[in-house]
Amino acid sequence: MTMIASTTVHPPVAELELAVARHCQDCSPEGGIGSLVRTLQRLFPAWPLRHVLTRGGWYRLGGVVDLDGERVAEQIRPWAEAALAAAGGDLEQMLDELPQGRLFATRVEGRTHYLTVATGHSPDAAIQIEVEELQEVFERPLTDPDWFPEGLGEFIDPVDVPRVEPEPVGAPRLVFRRLLRLDTLEEHDTGLRRFFADWARSSAGEQAQLCHHWIVAVRDGGGRGSARPVAACAAAPPLTVGEGMRGTALANQLHAFDRRLGYPFAWYFHMLTSPRVSHQLVEAVHADLMGAYDYLPARDLQVLRDWYRDPYGV
Repeated sequence: MTMIASTTVHPPVAELELAVARHCQDCSPEGGIGSLVRTLQRLFPAWPLRHVLTRGGWYRLGGVVDLDGERVAEQIRPWAEAALAAAGGDLEQMLDELPQGRLFATRVEGRTHYLTVATGHSPDAAIQIEVEELQEVFERPLTDPDWFPEGLGEFIDPVDVPRVEPEPVGAPRLVFRRLLRLDTLEEHDTGLRRFFADWARSSAGEQAQLCHHWIVAVRDGGGRGSARPVAACAAAPPLTVGEGMRGTALANQLHAFDRRLGYPFAWYFHMLTSPRVSHQLVEAVHADLMGAYDYLPARDLQVLRDWYRDPYGV
């Protein structure tokens, strides 16, 4: 079994990915996220592994099954392309040759679990693991007498078509998606690099581990990847500056936000990433601290001043 020991901070990523993938195959979603955490924790005996966020509500195209749920094709696209080719490129002929009312397209409903392991104190000293929980369900009959697709693309992934009750096809499963070392991500984005640097020199970095409160969402596309921090909290409250709000009232609002999120200076990092936290806060706080008020630590005030001179967001 591959393990990360205290003397091995960064084992080969490929080796660790294989070990995580094997553990995911052996772990059932029915045991809950706690079972997954306990299973993967064996790979990290030196550091605790945490579940910090689950993002759901997404799905992808599935395959083709018959009326009894028996598998016809794992993936609908290559199956449909082959069927169209066999019909000589004639979509109408292809549909006529399909057994009417007996074949169904499926979709794969998913949730992504984000788990993190802090391997040091700096913001980028962490490993992030993404595991997908997948459930394939019936989506729609492949053919319908009242619906004719305009092309193969619409047949494969239609927008408006009669659908069926999304009954499960087989058991849910866990699939390893990705393992990230956060210290390799800063090259993707200067905003992320500055976000990490601000965390490290602020009171947030002094008292909290970034990977316990944030994950990094990575998207590949167009030959260029992007990486941005996403808060792990379920729903941060909105935070705005009321008319004439200054001094003690403003300080109390900021401190209440931080207490709710669980670490100091949280409002600043949410201001960098969410429209729910107004940029006007920085101007109001900056004006306060340049005057008679003093409710931020010196290290946070320096971060704030730097942002005021050179604003950014991620």
